[in-house]
Amino acid sequence: MTLQTPVILGRDEGAHFHFLDNLFTLKVDGERSGGAVTVMEFLAPRGFGPPLHRHDREDELFHVLAGEVRFVCDDVDQVAGVGSTVWLPRQVAHQFQILSQTARVLQVTTPAQFERFVASLGEPTDSPTLPEPAEVDAARVAQVAADFGIEILGPPPPPLP
Repeated sequence: MTLQTPVILGRDEGAHFHFLDNLFTLKVDGERSGGAVTVMEFLAPRGFGPPLHRHDREDELFHVLAGEVRFVCDDVDQVAGVGSTVWLPRQVAHQFQILSQTARVLQVTTPAQFERFVASLGEPTDSPTLPEPAEVDAARVAQVAADFGIEILGPPPPPLP
């Protein structure tokens, strides 16, 4: 058994990635957790939402730190505000959408690997700020997602009014 080292990071500390018009900050990766979890904090703009998708390899937990996020999973369609925690088990189709101007969310995936997905599609950055909006290559996202056991099942949520 390998001993893991403790990690204590402040709000804006960790490796930053501009990922699909969001800022993802890596807090704990698979190497530090012995493959148990990935912990990332993301900052996302109003209207952002991933396409309907399903993870075949990992469960996800979201904890809303700031803002409001609509989560859709099976028959559940609910707005989660500050302090809300959402558990999304693997192999269940889901999506979410940012309803507030921005939202800051802590995301935990188990087992670890999600940080490699973010690094594959994202760009490292030194700045803990949102990137400028850019065109998303949906075919590339779908291919990289498939490489990580994430199946795209439908389009992103419609734009907010």
